[in-house]
Amino acid sequence: MQNKFIKIYKDIADRIQQGEYKSQTKLPSEHELMSYYDTSRETIRKALNLLSQNGFIQKVQGKGSIVLDARKFDFPISGLVSFKELAKKMGDNHHTYVERLERTEPGPYIRDQLRLESGTLVWEVDRVREIDGEKVILDKDYLSTAFIEDLTEDVCRNSIYEYIESSLGMTISFAKKEITVVEPTAEDRDFLDLAGYTNIVVVKNYVYLDDASLFQYTESRHRPDKFRFVDFARRTNG
Repeated sequence: MQNKFIKIYKDIADRIQQGEYKSQTKLPSEHELMSYYDTSRETIRKALNLLSQNGFIQKVQGKGSIVLDARKFDFPISGLVSFKELAKKMGDNHHTYVERLERTEPGPYIRDQLRLESGTLVWEVDRVREIDGEKVILDKDYLSTAFIEDLTEDVCRNSIYEYIESSLGMTISFAKKEITVVEPTAEDRDFLDLAGYTNIVVVKNYVYLDDASLFQYTESRHRPDKFRFVDFARRTNG
């Protein structure tokens, strides 16, 4: 069963991201939060500490907890989340189009990225993400069939990560990311509404399971005006 302070943390974080608690304003006091959530001061303090660690608030002595602009975290650099999870914060103005779903033998470049032996097949999945009526992300995913034997268009349209974790029972653990700015390819121009932009932001992801197996290589290709790639770092005493 989930700890109560985790539930409180998630509830307050959602309220911050939805703008109910606005940036640079104060959260309710610990006493007010204790009353609202009907819990102890220790539980509230644990929730507030987690909010602080994850960049939602800054504790200021004598002033309480100041709300930070967490809405910048739409596409967090350090996070590992699916588009479906991110899209929950965007409302209903988003859509995913599956442009390609193919089981194929990869070329040398993809084989090298996934460290595959010759002859190993991959799923190649191309998905276009439309937000507010504009096609602004092209996700190119390559997943080793050694880990994922079957894949459907419905799964790709919904969430591959949800399928891997909920249906296949595997645990996605961590990723290495690389971010570059490049000129759009002909494929980018075909699939995306570039609106005259001559560069795109490419986020390459090397994604691993909890046993450190590399199972996915992704290139997420973004129109540059729509997203801010923001990380939050808190200095700890060494």
